[in-house]
Amino acid sequence: MVSINEKRLISHINALGAIGIDREGKRTRLAADDAEKAGRDAVVGWMKEAGLRVAIDCIGNIFGIWEEEDNQREAAVMTGSHIDTVINAGQYDGCYGVLAGIEVIQSLKEAGYKTCRPMVVVAFTNEEGVRYSPDMMGSLVYAGGMAPEEALGVTGIDGTILGKELKRIGYAGTEKPGFIKPYSFVELHIEQGPILEAEGYGIGAVENLQGISWQKITIEGVQNHAGTTPTSYRIDAGVAAAKVVTFMRERCLQSKGKTVSTTGCMEFQPNAINVIPSRAIFTVDVRNPDEESLQAEEQALADYLKELEQTDKVKIHTERLSRFKPVLFDEGIVKMIEKHAKNHSLSSRRITSGAGQDAQNMAALCPTAMIFAPSARGISHNPKEFTSNKDLTACAKVFMDVMAELAGVREGEET
Repeated sequence: MVSINEKRLISHINALGAIGIDREGKRTRLAADDAEKAGRDAVVGWMKEAGLRVAIDCIGNIFGIWEEEDNQREAAVMTGSHIDTVINAGQYDGCYGVLAGIEVIQSLKEAGYKTCRPMVVVAFTNEEGVRYSPDMMGSLVYAGGMAPEEALGVTGIDGTILGKELKRIGYAGTEKPGFIKPYSFVELHIEQGPILEAEGYGIGAVENLQGISWQKITIEGVQNHAGTTPTSYRIDAGVAAAKVVTFMRERCLQSKGKTVSTTGCMEFQPNAINVIPSRAIFTVDVRNPDEESLQAEEQALADYLKELEQTDKVKIHTERLSRFKPVLFDEGIVKMIEKHAKNHSLSSRRITSGAGQDAQNMAALCPTAMIFAPSARGISHNPKEFTSNKDLTACAKVFMDVMAELAGVREGEET
């Protein structure tokens, strides 16, 4: 089997990584903004250089399609990820999977191989969910989990409307979501965590993905003077919020590493140093790879909030922001990843994806799995995010063999 063009893959990763860097050196490409348009233009250019037919659906997902006359009626072997970023991001998250997908198909085409099934690489819209909510929107719409009209009408944090922004940047496509029938989907990604590097593994065969529960919690207290109000007379929204954070940390410790909980946003009102907060608004992100356990954590939080209303005399309102069930990936593809890793003398480990990924939505349509490349020190969503060229290419080679097997590429079929 032919190998990938390692130099070209790394060059494309670095070139895309240079797009969206501002004067302060921060890399930011939010969904459908000008920087992401430039990234989309680059990706479309590389797809065309690879000889792929480019199509865009109504939510702005970009597809690079390799099909022949004798296989175009078959379901497609799909791969892909995203190129939008968080604010002040690294250059590998998402982008690695899109660019490696292009490289796999281009290398096979250049070597003259044929496939029994079409091969497709996709760059999904708004995976990060920074500018528009929810995250993983492009794949969610593609998989039928959200109506296109609803997604296109979402208002962003800057007051823009996604549909209008896609039209403005030239990526409001005409294809209907799901217009390509997938036979399988494999997403190549950096781990975004420390496990593979810390335990000395060269590649991760991702067998499942954590369920995710996002809530916004508002606690109403009573605003009062910080100096003249005795502690026993206070109805302090700030203290109540701190108790919730501590409660969830204790739940995580009791789960022996299975549950993780994060409060990443918190706002006090009136937010003055000498005023007892009248209101605390904060988020709770809870994750667990088992659905029953995740539901138990959600119920425990709900019960605690009711208790807190009584003990602290506060009023509490909750709002569901997002909810994804845990996903079990296809065992056959996971074993295939392990087999090809062994063929390349690369040590592999089964692993759980702690982050939400486009693959979790695609799993509703077809057999799906993921491949993880090690992340240095587990850092991600950070400019210090790093995976070595050696690891990038080693995992891309395994990825290529998996894609080739799924698509029906065999030795001796060069033309």
